Amino acid sequence: MMMQNDSIRLLQSHRSIRSFTNEKVSQEQIENIVESGRWAPTSHHVQAYSIVVIQDQKKKDKLAELVGNQAYVAQCPVFFVICADFSRLKKASELHQKSFEVSGIEQVLVGAVDAALVAENMLVAARSYELGGVMIGGIRNLPDEVSELLSLPDYTFPVMGLCVGQPNQDPTQKPRLPEAASVHYETYNHEQIDAALEKYDQEMKRYYTDRTSGKRVTTWSEMMSAHFSTPKRAHLDTFLKKQGFLYSSNKD
Repeated sequence: MMMQNDSIRLLQSHRSIRSFTNEKVSQEQIENIVESGRWAPTSHHVQAYSIVVIQDQKKKDKLAELVGNQAYVAQCPVFFVICADFSRLKKASELHQKSFEVSGIEQVLVGAVDAALVAENMLVAARSYELGGVMIGGIRNLPDEVSELLSLPDYTFPVMGLCVGQPNQDPTQKPRLPEAASVHYETYNHEQIDAALEKYDQEMKRYYTDRTSGKRVTTWSEMMSAHFSTPKRAHLDTFLKKQGFLYSSNKD
């Protein structure tokens, strides 16, 4: 039996919450959630992220529309937009009259990873208050509109949103891939993947069958094959180039 403590139990009990009560999240809770995000690890100490805290209802309503009409963005008492942000680093380069080389894919990855680590810290902090939350990748659906709404500067792009509030639902945990499908020791074990995926397909089929009373019997591989059969958010290439990334010429 694995040894657990409160932190381990919290991390291993994750569920996405998409329905919230009307109970407010206190200012102290918001500040501690944000502060926990700010102490996430960061590559080379660049801290290439910014957090936008949204409580205004009209703005949440608009963001709910922009992310794909996800009603819980409007419903949650506080919505965070976590961005990759190199605008401060541009200022640092100008201050010391150095070239600002940020256009390659490496810096896109750095910003996205920094933002993801911040967001995860924030979600765990929120859950420590017995709040619930869900990450919103749809914040990248219409990045130009989101950037305009939030007045984001150049060299910045929204990575994810985060709804936080008091849960108004109690969903079961969605099963994760078997350890054999995603964890390897010393070297990648190719031989264990097929059997692990077959086992997971059956587990997910049972999960959806129970969750929907038999209305949905999809396996994980079926869902993933459908998901990856078409390009996703191809417009982001153009948006990121406009913002100064992906080998566009740096802005003056």
